[in-house]
Amino acid sequence: MFLKTLGSVLASGGLMGLTIGNMIMIGVALVLLYLAIVKGFEPLLLVGIAFGCLLANIPGAGISDEGGLLYYFYKYGLETEILPCLIFLGIGALTDFTPLLARPVTFLLGAAAQFGVFFAMFLADMFGFGIKEAASIAIIGGADGPTAIYLSVKLAPHLLGAVAVAAYSYMSLVPLIQPPVIRLLTTQKERETVMEYPKPVPKTTKILFPIVTTIVTCMLLPDTTPLIGCLMLGNLLRESGVTDRLFKTAQGEMVNIVTILLTIAVGGTMGAETFLTVATLKIIALGAIAFAASTAGGVLLGKLFYILSGGKINPIIGAAGVSAVPMAARVCQVEGQRANPENFLLMHAMGPNVAGVIGTAVAAGCFLALLG
Repeated sequence: MFLKTLGSVLASGGLMGLTIGNMIMIGVALVLLYLAIVKGFEPLLLVGIAFGCLLANIPGAGISDEGGLLYYFYKYGLETEILPCLIFLGIGALTDFTPLLARPVTFLLGAAAQFGVFFAMFLADMFGFGIKEAASIAIIGGADGPTAIYLSVKLAPHLLGAVAVAAYSYMSLVPLIQPPVIRLLTTQKERETVMEYPKPVPKTTKILFPIVTTIVTCMLLPDTTPLIGCLMLGNLLRESGVTDRLFKTAQGEMVNIVTILLTIAVGGTMGAETFLTVATLKIIALGAIAFAASTAGGVLLGKLFYILSGGKINPIIGAAGVSAVPMAARVCQVEGQRANPENFLLMHAMGPNVAGVIGTAVAAGCFLALLG
């Protein structure tokens, strides 16, 4: 009787429905958890994504199917663009634009790091994707998950899962991807460069910046209004000095809750039946190329700035021009100190890093204006 009952339980359980694809994706989830927990690769992102992937590949659970928990996270959080915009609100509250305002030339580093986006768009088109699909894939190069989701919903919703997973995975793996590109394109002498701290920025300038940026950018590219508007509102809550309660909520509890919901929803799209396809593998590969090319574009312009400044600007900070905030800036700090223990690049790298957030949103706006 006991054996019969046990057999019934096993027959109705997940083990009997386990496929090779499920096992592969569970293995992927465990690798991502290892990188997050043991190696410390952006655990705030990777733990949620990896665990969502794990849940999505439990046979019979149906957690990502219509009516399942992760289905609703995805349907009402990602497809409606609510979670990406709320993340941008939190990013704005967390972001100090002072390094960018103190050295405005770093705006150009953020722009140069969009090279990979446009390069990957042409590659995706060559790989057989439609022009709208190519744009959605290419934006992965900006290393900005919310923007990638926002653009994909508008242009290629059927690719949303793969694009979101690729974007957030590469954001998480910044410490693994960027250092080889930085070392390949810079010399030891360049990496050793110690930069001078810029002059202080007046409070009035910091308050006016989010207001003026919103008006100018959104007037030129109205499609960027949800992202840029939320980003700059969050920053205005930070800098105005009269909304401390809202600022603390936006950069604390709110962004933490939204991050949990967003990452587990992204991971929930990694079911074996939808993720292990040729198209998805192409998207993952193109995303990696786009991200590496974006890093290279920022570093190469940084090298030009190094020459023009007479060796006063460290080209490493160009790598922070991708909008993975603050992960890319931290990579620059680590690489700078590896070359010179007295080198502190974090503050300098934050300038191009936050410029990259704006740059990627602007690139997405251009795609929407041309293709939407």
